[in-house]
Amino acid sequence: MPSMVGPSDKETEEQFVEVDPSGRYGRYKDLLGSGATKKVYRAFDQEDGIEVAWNQVNYRTFDNEPAVVDRLFTEVRLLGSLRHENIISFYHSWTNSEKGTLNFITEVCMSGNLRQYRKKHRQVSIKALKKWARQILKGLEYLHNHDPCIIHRDLNCSNVFINGNIGQVKIGDLGLAAAVGKSHVAHSIMGTPEYMAPELYEEEYTEMVDIWSFGLCVLEMVTNDIPYSECNSIPMIYKKVSSGAHPDSMKKVRDPNVRAFIERCLGTPRNRPSATELLQDPFFSGLDDDDTTTTSSNNTPLTAIDH
Repeated sequence: MPSMVGPSDKETEEQFVEVDPSGRYGRYKDLLGSGATKKVYRAFDQEDGIEVAWNQVNYRTFDNEPAVVDRLFTEVRLLGSLRHENIISFYHSWTNSEKGTLNFITEVCMSGNLRQYRKKHRQVSIKALKKWARQILKGLEYLHNHDPCIIHRDLNCSNVFINGNIGQVKIGDLGLAAAVGKSHVAHSIMGTPEYMAPELYEEEYTEMVDIWSFGLCVLEMVTNDIPYSECNSIPMIYKKVSSGAHPDSMKKVRDPNVRAFIERCLGTPRNRPSATELLQDPFFSGLDDDDTTTTSSNNTPLTAIDH
């Protein structure tokens, strides 16, 4: 007769490979993601009993690039000052001088980033897209109205994260964000080329660059194409963006309301609406959090408009 006893605790328990100095957070070996400057691991908060993300940067690899190190520490300080349901939550940070690492704990979105999620789920309604877009805008509204104003500067679908079980979207990766004074003007060229507004290349811009990037996020959500993917180099992207040409993927957007909304975001800086103004756009009319007032047109599959 087979045994009814399960495997021993030793066999089922996940082992930490690292624990923070307080002993509260334990890091597993599982890598959730990695970028040019940091690695993100799955971790566990033993006090609250929840899974979290352990962000780790080996800052010694940037000894010859002090600006990169400054930016990393700025991200940690910025995250620690932000509290909004559509911004990734920050919990704790510390440095390990022995290993030369900067570590910080943030919440984890178990469905990954929006780009991965959208590619995995190709049959998505316009209503779902609008809900995601609205949450990104609410996060941007919070950043732009923050004191001081915060410009994300690298908004794209790989830096927006989702908890797919509840459809909750959060902006993350504020490593390139800039806190600006009353002028709201920044100067450094930063960002992902496919998402950079034309004025970013001119090295004088405001938070309106995030609105441009947001419009391209919506375009990517609709078409599943990275904007300007027809260009095979950064100079080609720059040439097309600076000439005012839209990405080729705009041709796939057949719904005139969706196209008009994206085009509002891609206007000149002076004509681009703020996040607050976009939240009042008719694009979101009839969209209700409890779905009771959603019109049937909102449930049209994206496949009906983007191919």
